[in-house]
Amino acid sequence: MRKNSPTTQTLPSSNYTCNEYREEMILLALRQKLHNPDLSSKDKDKLEKEIAELEAKIGF
Repeated sequence: MRKNSPTTQTLPSSNYTCNEYREEMILLALRQKLHNPDLSSKDKDKLEKEIAELEAKIGF
């Protein structure tokens, strides 16, 4: 029996869509922006609201 190498393995099919991936990447970017030391409290509050809305939308 031949073992599959990492380059020949196939992943099981999934219902994970491009839009879901995109939303997760947007969420990641928003979270990273929160670490900016130059961010005003107003902008930080706005980002936190956007993050909460997106997390609710995607079920995090």
